[in-house]
Amino acid sequence: MIAPTRFLERLPLLPTRRALAYGCTGLLSLLACALRWLLDGWFPPGYPFLTFFPAVILSSFLFGRGPGVFAGLLCGLSAWGLFIPPDGFAIGPGTPMALGFYTAVVAIDIALVHWMQAANRRLLAERERSRVLAERSTLLFRELQHRISNNLQVVAALLSLQKRGIADVGARAALDEASRRLGLIGRLHRQLHDPEGARIGLAAFLRGLAVDVIEATGRTDIVWTLDADETIDLDPDAAIPLALIMAEAIANSIEHGFGDARPGRIAIRLAQEDRHVLLTLRDDGRGLAEGLDPARSESLGLRIATTLARQLGGGFTLGPAAGGGAVARLELPRG
Repeated sequence: MIAPTRFLERLPLLPTRRALAYGCTGLLSLLACALRWLLDGWFPPGYPFLTFFPAVILSSFLFGRGPGVFAGLLCGLSAWGLFIPPDGFAIGPGTPMALGFYTAVVAIDIALVHWMQAANRRLLAERERSRVLAERSTLLFRELQHRISNNLQVVAALLSLQKRGIADVGARAALDEASRRLGLIGRLHRQLHDPEGARIGLAAFLRGLAVDVIEATGRTDIVWTLDADETIDLDPDAAIPLALIMAEAIANSIEHGFGDARPGRIAIRLAQEDRHVLLTLRDDGRGLAEGLDPARSESLGLRIATTLARQLGGGFTLGPAAGGGAVARLELPRG
């Protein structure tokens, strides 16, 4: 079944088969004449065109202006010859006025239908142009994101190469961290930016991020779990800051909690509490170093996580977990 809107978009019908269109128009005119003949006894004098107007309008609507004019001529002649006294195409006192009235009404009806269909064709053409432009914009947007992602990966690789000529341990570590963060942003950038600005399902995003970060460390002895509210979504602009915070928390657990190839577990939980979204990451590693105050730590990773959390309107904390290990907590406003 064709939807009404789709049907209207296809009008006029039979644009390449005009002989058939005119034949259908003639049939409609004949049916209108037959109906007027059958109902003649029911109509009072003065209604010769009553069944012919719908035939003209319907012909114009279905088949276009030419068939509409053709229907107007056929119906006008039928009414004049059969239903306007005196019969047989004679001209009586009221004949010119009746035919003039009929001609004016039919002309207006055909013109209105024609203008409506012309406007509909222009609308369809504009819609098609908009569709083509939208597809082109989407393609260009994705190509741009692809190039940005590749460039970030190249910069990360250059930093990794640069460290080979540096003997200072601290400088090498700083370049390693910068390379890792840029590489992470590059890997995530392509999937985070949608040309339509759609929000991102946070549970699926965290699931993919955890896999990516842990695989990047090369550790196969880390078991991780995710307990997440699947209904929570995320604005695309917040995705990369949140990804960096999450990556820092996972990297911190692996580096400090599970160093020296110590196996362990990481439990990630995502939930809504009051007006906030709470993301916690708990590990069963060695816990925080003795005397470490996360709030005053000089660790670049912790400072980055804290700063990014503030930019998102939330807060990030790191502390000891009950029963051993450490727990990182990110609290964001629900938006």
